[in-house]
Amino acid sequence: MTTDTSLPPLGPGAQAVRVSFWFVVAVTVLAACAWAGSNIRRIPPDSRAVVLRFGAFVRTQDAGLLIAWPRPFESTLMVPGSARVLEQRIQSLERDPRARDADAHLPEVPPLSDADGATGPSGLPTAPAAGALLPDALAGSGYLLTGDNGVLQLHATLYYRVVDTYAYVLQKDRLDAALERIVSASAVAVVAQRNLDAILVARPERLSADQQLAVKRERLRGDLAQEIERHLRQLDAQHAGLGVEVARVDVEAAFPAAAVSAFNSVLTSLQVAERSMAEARTAAEKTRQDAQQDADRIVQNAQASAVERVATARAKTLTIQQLEAPLRNNSDPGLLARVYRDRVQLILSKAARVTTVDPHNTSNLILPGNAR
Repeated sequence: MTTDTSLPPLGPGAQAVRVSFWFVVAVTVLAACAWAGSNIRRIPPDSRAVVLRFGAFVRTQDAGLLIAWPRPFESTLMVPGSARVLEQRIQSLERDPRARDADAHLPEVPPLSDADGATGPSGLPTAPAAGALLPDALAGSGYLLTGDNGVLQLHATLYYRVVDTYAYVLQKDRLDAALERIVSASAVAVVAQRNLDAILVARPERLSADQQLAVKRERLRGDLAQEIERHLRQLDAQHAGLGVEVARVDVEAAFPAAAVSAFNSVLTSLQVAERSMAEARTAAEKTRQDAQQDADRIVQNAQASAVERVATARAKTLTIQQLEAPLRNNSDPGLLARVYRDRVQLILSKAARVTTVDPHNTSNLILPGNAR
């Protein structure tokens, strides 16, 4: 007699519980595998990863495969690589939108002449202030003061690279605001050390007078980048570095909108003055040439007249010059008598009647005359 030791077949409910159990086990195993490999990832070529263990810095992983403990043991943060250049537009140097709206609604004031007594101390037409109805801080937003008391607007874009990943991770939430303040302070310092013409072409008439202005304008970006880098090094020395370095700075300078018409009027006046000066120089040169021609003609006429008068005088004195040598040498005693007879004949032939008297005769001579 045999005993049947096999278990009785499971019912439908038990089979369902068994299938559910194994399903939960499989899901749990898959979830555990996914959790264990959650920090295994690929790092792109232009990025780096910072591994933190319970919030403390552990290591930095460059591009490639990253293997780290899953959360909450270790966490990873992706940061830009050292070769990647980041861009940030500096908004603190821009004009406030409310101030721009006020500038847009300003009435245009035509340039006034000096006779109207409405020109400023520098000869520029005066106009209402751009922010006459705005608070001082709002009216002056977006404006920088130059070394010669000029005002301009500066638009800057900062390009930087991450060089210290740990410092970058620590300051990431405050990085944009810190860069805004650093670039704004650097721009104020650099612009204050320059004249208006050393930043942009404000007075074209000074280009030929000072050739160093163009060089200073070209060095504006480099000087601004150096000033920003100096501020970043100061933060590093205070152990509060941002973990970035300056790649380059793009700068665009412009006149305030309220001053554009005044500068245009000044440039137009300068062009008109230069044209008037050129026309005056042309007229003066023409007058000088005409006067030179008249002087040359007068000199030539005087020289010709002098030559003619000299020739006439020589012709008239030729006979006397011919008589001078015989008379001096007394080589011809009858020469004067012959010359006298030749000349006196011409003179007497013009007289109506001639009476001759012998000078050696002592007799009396009675000549006819009119009674008084």
